[in-house]
Amino acid sequence: MREAIPDLPPAFRADRTLLALDLGTTTGWALHGSDGLITSGTVSFRPGRFDGGGMRYLRFSNWLGELDRLSGPIAAIWFEEVRRHAGTDAAHVYGGLMATLTAWAELRGVPYEGVPVGTIKRFATGKGNANKEAMIAAARSRGFSPADDNEADAIAILFWALETKGGMQ
Repeated sequence: MREAIPDLPPAFRADRTLLALDLGTTTGWALHGSDGLITSGTVSFRPGRFDGGGMRYLRFSNWLGELDRLSGPIAAIWFEEVRRHAGTDAAHVYGGLMATLTAWAELRGVPYEGVPVGTIKRFATGKGNANKEAMIAAARSRGFSPADDNEADAIAILFWALETKGGMQ
């Protein structure tokens, strides 16, 4: 498996764990494991009825820690960099998740990078403004069965990172 992509820089070696995220209340994730296997899914950080305002971020941080412990160590993280949100609540949730993610990564020395939405969509579909259905279809064309557009976006981010060496190509 290591010889499959021999010219990749250290963060992209086949024996490293790489994580791609589509941040939101329902976060899409795609993981390239140290064994070369790619897994993906979604996880909900919707607050419970009696949760305080910070519980979603605490759960997100704990989830990252578990992922790192069980599948890691995580060598690099890419996430969808959203500049415009449908509403104020979505912007607040995204900002809190991004702050939690970047702080978590900084504490552990894990490099991270935001990838613009248009870049991901253009890479996956050829169209920078592709809709949710097109992103799901693009993930399916690669052999995945995403539960929703969040998972499809995370898969696209991971393949963008792998195939462009994190934007270096």
